[in-house]
Amino acid sequence: MTAHHTSNSANKPEQGKNQNLLYNPTFRSILFQVLAVLALVFFFYTIVNNALTNLESRGIATGFGFLTETAGFGIGQSLIEYDSTHSYGRTFFVGLLNTALVSVLGIAFATILGFLMGVARLSKNWLLSRFAAVYIETFRNIPLLLQIFFWYFAVLQTLPSPRQSISVGEWLFLNVRGLYMASPVFEQGSMWIGIALLVAIIFCLGFAKWARNKQDLTGQQTPVFTISLAVIIGLPFLAYLASGMPVSIDYPELKGFNFRGGVTIIPELAALTLALSIYTASFIAEIVRSGINAVSHGQTEASMALGLSRGRTLSLVVIPQALRVIIPPLTSQYLNLTKNSSLAMAIGYPDLVSVFAGTTLNQTGQAIEIIAMTMAVYLTLSLLTSMLMNIYNAKVALVER
Repeated sequence: MTAHHTSNSANKPEQGKNQNLLYNPTFRSILFQVLAVLALVFFFYTIVNNALTNLESRGIATGFGFLTETAGFGIGQSLIEYDSTHSYGRTFFVGLLNTALVSVLGIAFATILGFLMGVARLSKNWLLSRFAAVYIETFRNIPLLLQIFFWYFAVLQTLPSPRQSISVGEWLFLNVRGLYMASPVFEQGSMWIGIALLVAIIFCLGFAKWARNKQDLTGQQTPVFTISLAVIIGLPFLAYLASGMPVSIDYPELKGFNFRGGVTIIPELAALTLALSIYTASFIAEIVRSGINAVSHGQTEASMALGLSRGRTLSLVVIPQALRVIIPPLTSQYLNLTKNSSLAMAIGYPDLVSVFAGTTLNQTGQAIEIIAMTMAVYLTLSLLTSMLMNIYNAKVALVER
């Protein structure tokens, strides 16, 4: 009787411990998260398994073996070597590079234009500020797809034919089929120019850091931009002369009904880049304006009292502080621009959606694999953009002492 009573007494603390564990907020949160992940995995497994079963019952093969098959169709623009004899896997990389190209160009142009318009919106010049306001309110309230159609059909498709091209000497020709520009041809020995350019960039980065430390210690400013520009231009030019000028020019020439040689910018790329840049810049301008307004006006008054011009006040005092407010929403606009580039198929630009999720999907019927790969690309591009912007945001963030 005594032993039985002792056994029950020993089990009570253990039962109480289990009950306390169930009421522990940390344990319960982890448990619920694990259950949620398992439910999500089971959900997607069920969907994929059912889809594969249906495809097999219809005699449709699954897997990624189609990537090695011959594509059999041409692509209007390719940053890597490509023709109709290449595989579907090659079309994937062609579309990926074309998507990355228009995204990078759009982000660069939209950032520059957005910052200019954001600063202009706050200008004391009435005409300049009104122009910026009209630009912002116009382009951010017109659907992006309509803007793409405008630049492609109403502007670029009205240009003259190749024989009546708008030209600038032998260097540039603009017509309905695109923009043709002279391009450099790097011959043997030109690698020294690249090495000189790399050395110049490294020097400029180190020089900028030295000038910043000098200003922090002494307050003296150094013309970093002017000196860096001179080094970046001058050092490669000296290497060009010293290596025997191993760079020639390939001029575009009209042969038959079209131009050959040089660099070609197809109208689809130009229209898409213009529309994405102008549309996104209207949102970036408002982000910049709000970021500048978030900086205390006393900062501007103090810098002006020290004798700094308005331009120097803006670049040295206001913008560095405003960046802490600007960067997070700016990241969202970069992500939106990258995803909006998928509208390219509306005008026939050979991006990933048009080439791979469009033509390749229609020819192979591998819907699950192709759509999954396309989604993975956009997810990867977005995560990479977010990572880079978060790193930059951490560098400009306030550091408390």
